[in-house]
Amino acid sequence: MSARNIIESLEKLIKLHKSFNQLAIRKTVILKASDTEAINALLIQEQKHIKAISQTDKEREGAVEEFLAANGSVGQAASIHAITEMTGPAETEILERLKAELNDEVAKLKERNYLNQQLIYQSLQFINVSLDMLRPLNQNLNYGDSVKIPVKSAMGMFDTKA
Repeated sequence: MSARNIIESLEKLIKLHKSFNQLAIRKTVILKASDTEAINALLIQEQKHIKAISQTDKEREGAVEEFLAANGSVGQAASIHAITEMTGPAETEILERLKAELNDEVAKLKERNYLNQQLIYQSLQFINVSLDMLRPLNQNLNYGDSVKIPVKSAMGMFDTKA
């Protein structure tokens, strides 16, 4: 059996990851501009991409299982290496190239997401500093409600009139 379905699903995954990387680049620009409406719209697009990637990955898993079943290797680990051992040289070369390309796209996405995470963290720090500057400071360091001094009763400890 041919690995054509696996190759097609890997190509589709690469295409989706490239598109997702473009969204991540746009997200960086939007985060720098602090445009909350655009961020919300972008998050909706990201959710659609995540759903499509998840669905395509399930299709890839199904194609791998079909391929392994057709080649009599049902219990074998479903890795690219295991599949390339059962394919011809042309398909092996294509699968290895697609694997490298997908790994590259995922690495780019991780790097861009880390950058975006840092931008969001810095924005939150700026907001917290701004809020701290607006809040009144509590100056009761030594006196006031925070320090409780025991009050002795007028009668003392024992009632001597009893």
